Amino acid sequence: MAAQVRMQGPSRVALAAGQDRLELLVSSAGTDAARLAQDLFGVTNLVASNAALRRALTESSRPAETRAALVARLLEGKVSASALDLVSGLVRAQWSDSSDLTEALEGLAVSAELSGAEKAGRLDRVEDELFRFSRTVAGDVTLRDAFAVRTPGVERKRQLVATLLSGKVAPETLSLASQAATAPRGRRVEQVLEKFLEAAAARRRQLVAEIVAASPLTEGQRSRLGTTLSRLYGRDIRLNVDIDPEVLGGLRIIVAGELIDSTVLSRLNTAKRTIAG
Repeated sequence: MAAQVRMQGPSRVALAAGQDRLELLVSSAGTDAARLAQDLFGVTNLVASNAALRRALTESSRPAETRAALVARLLEGKVSASALDLVSGLVRAQWSDSSDLTEALEGLAVSAELSGAEKAGRLDRVEDELFRFSRTVAGDVTLRDAFAVRTPGVERKRQLVATLLSGKVAPETLSLASQAATAPRGRRVEQVLEKFLEAAAARRRQLVAEIVAASPLTEGQRSRLGTTLSRLYGRDIRLNVDIDPEVLGGLRIIVAGELIDSTVLSRLNTAKRTIAG
């Protein structure tokens, strides 16, 4: 989420579409959010370490399907179908800068991890544990040096995180802390953890509106609906939109367990019940 604030133009649009797709995937009963997060972190690290690959996946002169085919050749059989689907969609999009793809992949991986924590009722715990680990590292010069970019040894850093946290924190906390320590991409571990904390806080403050519509909503409709629901519930609202032609028209909206049904089908069923009564 933090990456979306800095991105401009096409990259913002591409990331927003990726986030929408991610939310649909993690809301599916068949998606393992933890596996998806680990796959996306793996792709993040791959893309971050290979400038030529980043360019190949983001150059607008290459057809979108060519970029997607390259992803399929690289990742098929190595990551989950959900991860491949998501990454393929990202590389089909347009990007303002090749580095934005790396930021987007990491941001979506974090979102997947936090979504798993949210479903398990651990989001507040994860946020608190990440904060405490960040403060621990910041306040200990030995740990800062051990995790410093200039200090070699990815596996050694992974083992150090496990020694410090394994069995003491939520699995999502351990995963995010390990990613921050082993793949900081030139940043201090505390800086990476702060970014992850911002994403956790943003997710915790949001409510999710599950929306079923007869046809896709325009950007204007999404914006107006989001504004209306935010005003109604007094919190930021994330819209997850599913399309179902059988609702005929209108919207079926569920926010925090509350159903707001204004579909044509609902009104017809209400009318039938009234007539039958």
